[in-house]
Amino acid sequence: MTTPAPTAMTFGFPRMRKEPGERRDFLPGMVSAITRSGCPVLVESGLGAGMGYTDDEYRAASPLVEITGDRGVYAADVVVTLRAPEDRFAWMRPGATLVSMLHFPTRPGRIARLASLGLQAIALDCIVDDDGRRLVENMRAVGWNGVEAAFDALARTHPGLTDRTRGPVRVTVMGAGEVGRHAVEAATKYGSLERNQTFADLRLPGVLVSVVGRNMTGRVPEMRALLANTDVLVDATQRSDPSRPVIPNRWLAALPTGAVICDLVVDPYQPQAIPPTVRGIEGIPQGDLDQWTFFPDDPAWCRTIPAGVSTRNRRTVVSSYSWPGIHPEACMRTYERQLAPLLVALAERGGVRGLRADHGMLERALRRASLRSWTPGPAGREEPAALPALAGA
Repeated sequence: MTTPAPTAMTFGFPRMRKEPGERRDFLPGMVSAITRSGCPVLVESGLGAGMGYTDDEYRAASPLVEITGDRGVYAADVVVTLRAPEDRFAWMRPGATLVSMLHFPTRPGRIARLASLGLQAIALDCIVDDDGRRLVENMRAVGWNGVEAAFDALARTHPGLTDRTRGPVRVTVMGAGEVGRHAVEAATKYGSLERNQTFADLRLPGVLVSVVGRNMTGRVPEMRALLANTDVLVDATQRSDPSRPVIPNRWLAALPTGAVICDLVVDPYQPQAIPPTVRGIEGIPQGDLDQWTFFPDDPAWCRTIPAGVSTRNRRTVVSSYSWPGIHPEACMRTYERQLAPLLVALAERGGVRGLRADHGMLERALRRASLRSWTPGPAGREEPAALPALAGA
């Protein structure tokens, strides 16, 4: 039986409660990997219940697992949860470490609060290797799940989608990074391998995909002409200035009325931030795992968009803060495979303060992603800056 060293750190795994549709939690395999390093693990009762797991399955992972309540799990030295538990930061003790999708580049208020509470933090979305590639990500699921939802919506707004006499479906993808590349691949398959086969059996025309980089998005006449010939507009951009939209609301008037906007970035509206953060496509709602499809008459336009943001031009929108969460267990198995070695490395170094820049790659990656090392903008980083996060949580 594994027994912890006297100084072994404790790890806590709380449930996520962002919305009823959020069913993801870390799986027993992740808990087992941590206990093999000799660290006790606190598991909140009900962890994994949304995916059919029981407390007994977590207990069976190791004798070092303790099932506890929601406050108890936040007493751990390291708290690990996929989405940032804003309302529970104060439950952690000063000096403890939060490991989560924290999005430092676009959440200055979150950074300030963590610091004011004396907490350490590691942003999962900022963990990159020495070449700047993210180590904890599910960008394929972002691209495929989002585009799948876009074509689900298009089936309702485009009555001729299954008409053999129609032309090709026209998709415009803004952004050619990793998410954009997955979105292109998904778009050529109608967002779904099953739908692609069905449409092929019907001998329907295919999909024509255009990819737009940042050197084109600012050219107004060309963009408006492109939008006028777009059935699905995909935003997979990585903005250097989140205070300015890529597509102002007035440009959306050029989109056909049956077009669908596919939001893969899902940056929040933060009008009080300095500078304020706006959506990449101005005037669209932000979705989650309870609702990710918004038709033009949906009350969400009035309910979720700050006053002063133009929503005059509306099209059907698909948007989810957590696109990978649409298929929860597959998502968490991906994160488990990527994150477990990093958490073991953190345990072996005794926490954030023990991480060194001259040790192994995993240790360097954790150090770069820590709040201790974070300064706004790539110029202030002592090592390569993290890539922006796109709806990857």
